Amino acid sequence: MYDSWAMRQFVGIDLGRESVPDETTICRFRHLLETHHLGEQLFAQIGEYLAKQGLQVSRGTIVDATIIAAPSSTKNRTKERGPEMHQTKKGSQCYSGMKAYIGVDSRTKLMHSVAATAANVHDSQVLPQLCMDRRPACGAMRLTAGNAT
Repeated sequence: MYDSWAMRQFVGIDLGRESVPDETTICRFRHLLETHHLGEQLFAQIGEYLAKQGLQVSRGTIVDATIIAAPSSTKNRTKERGPEMHQTKKGSQCYSGMKAYIGVDSRTKLMHSVAATAANVHDSQVLPQLCMDRRPACGAMRLTAGNAT
């Protein structure tokens, strides 16, 4: 939620007045929904609301993005930065490297597309190639950081 203005708007958090709930709080809330089988009810109500608005969520693409961190120019053997490696920031942490994207069909959960970019390329530039014409909707994106091995 720190990285996405849209997510903060969705959950109603103003970082100027309050902080984002920690992972434990969010997990407890999720478990509470699961224990009382409220997730299905919420999903059904959201579906009804969207239908009244003339919208239907039935299929689409879920996109996952991962930062692949690479050594900085001072930590590799040649003391040079790779030409494809660029910097990006996630939260308050800076990374040098690339991003890997995976597009997954929301119904079958099968991967249908992949892409790789320099880390400084905005995610919106990659979504069109991951959300192909036969997949009309593109879902949430989750950005994680990993290390290249």
